[in-house]
Amino acid sequence: MRVGIIGCGNISDVYVRNSRLFRDIEIVACSDVIPAAAQRLANKYSLRETNVRDLLAVDDIEIILNLTLPATHAEVSRAAIAAGKHVYSEKPLATSLQDAVALMEEAEAKGLRVGCAPDTILGAGLQTAKALIEEGRVGPIITGLAAVMTKGMEHWHPNPAPFYQKGAGPVLDLGPYYVSALTALLGPVNELRAVGQISPVERRFGEGPKKGETFSVGTFTTLNTILTFSGGAIISFLASWDVWRHGLRPIELHGTLASIRVPDPDTFGGDAETSANNRLLNIHDPSSVALASNQVDWIIHKTDEKPFGGINYPLGNPVVANYRSLGLAEMANAIVEGRPHRCSGRFALHALAVMLGIIESAESGETLKVDVPGATFPRLTEEEAKHLLR
Repeated sequence: MRVGIIGCGNISDVYVRNSRLFRDIEIVACSDVIPAAAQRLANKYSLRETNVRDLLAVDDIEIILNLTLPATHAEVSRAAIAAGKHVYSEKPLATSLQDAVALMEEAEAKGLRVGCAPDTILGAGLQTAKALIEEGRVGPIITGLAAVMTKGMEHWHPNPAPFYQKGAGPVLDLGPYYVSALTALLGPVNELRAVGQISPVERRFGEGPKKGETFSVGTFTTLNTILTFSGGAIISFLASWDVWRHGLRPIELHGTLASIRVPDPDTFGGDAETSANNRLLNIHDPSSVALASNQVDWIIHKTDEKPFGGINYPLGNPVVANYRSLGLAEMANAIVEGRPHRCSGRFALHALAVMLGIIESAESGETLKVDVPGATFPRLTEEEAKHLLR
């Protein structure tokens, strides 16, 4: 299926480069409100450069890849739907539930598909963890912890202020990876309760032309949330830009039979780990206590030789697995084969409702029900993953 890009910022490069791995997509054109950005991408990858209006009018482009800024995601996606195109959007689907719901209703009324990042949840790391859980190796999940905590980006980013205002913050910036991973593994969230704080209320530019100046913070920089899932799991989700260093795993889940460590959901690879010795912990037995804290006591499930698990990015000095375009390719394949796709608009809509609910709960101090239904997320088997490749 032929694809046109709207939004030619830095992330567009990896999308175009990776798209050439896949059998069902061909990126052929690009557009940006800054013509020079579109021209750069077009020249680099031999694409057709045009303006947004003309791109939407091209009959042989079937899918629009929306890589614009988050504030314009809904507007651009709805324009593409109005033009009769399927849409795959970078995260988030929209910045408000109202816009996201309108987008989905318009697409479904016209029989068009909407897909949305993150597609890291289709990578070998999370899919290996999902297989271990679904095969019964861990048992029903009872509890767990997900943590994305750093010191923010003002010490290296030349313009960090927008990340610290309403509509941004750690939950909306990095939370999509974690919330999407959790709902892909555990199903939809039924209710949540969050607390948050801003600390400090002013931060200092560490780089760029404003280095040394301060800016005001307008949203929570630390949020701690209890998520209750439809299957009964109760998960703590910690998101912060106030943490210098910590020793927590990105996601660790505990079931009735074993515990499982899920690799970083911000990448496509990483190894899953399951607890190897499930002897009950006896606090009066020193050997038992030592065993429980010994990291050797984990079975490592390697993913680097599985589809979409191998380290490939950045070019020249790869350190992580980055297969962006995988979600777009899986959606195109689903359209061709007439089946539902996995990184769907409805799946992303539920994740957005959870993230906006976290902020609302922290502001109100109330426990909130998540009224937006979840969507199924079937496991992508290794055979199905290989089928997507050329």
